[in-house]
Amino acid sequence: MSQPIAPNNNEIVLKNGDLIVSKTCLKGNITYANRHFMSIAGFTEQQLLQQPHSIIRHPDMPKGVYRMMWQSLRSGSEFFGFVKNLCSDGSFYWVFANVTPDLDEKGEVRGYYSVRRKPSREAIEAVIPLYKKMCEIEVAGRGSPVIDESMKFLTDWVDSTGLNYSQVALHLYRHGSL
Repeated sequence: MSQPIAPNNNEIVLKNGDLIVSKTCLKGNITYANRHFMSIAGFTEQQLLQQPHSIIRHPDMPKGVYRMMWQSLRSGSEFFGFVKNLCSDGSFYWVFANVTPDLDEKGEVRGYYSVRRKPSREAIEAVIPLYKKMCEIEVAGRGSPVIDESMKFLTDWVDSTGLNYSQVALHLYRHGSL
């Protein structure tokens, strides 16, 4: 994409049963996008394919969440999380994402699958203050150390629940609160 997308306050709310599916290479470039993804995000297949998945990254999303996701994926684990994505027109939409490594026949990671669905409003409201604080941490400094500090804020919060990160994410998705 040539110009950065200017976010606006128009929220697109997914319907129950909507599934947004994408696949990426090891570097996170999109190699597949289903029609729901294209329709909701407002991009054509040509605009998405071979682009970094970050093309839909909303500026309200803390980088610490993505660092945690990549750490999980590189360790061979799947990742669950709530993500605020950006549409081509500046609108946004929230999803509950499940990202998993895509393995070849030898068990080697060759990319990643992501399936996203509609989260509850309660779950979104639960993560907004966490993400806001993480973004505040990130804008207070520069580079990798503040992203690590942001991720630590999230992991400390998760640890305070007595659950692991995936358990917290799944509980929020199913129940809307802890």
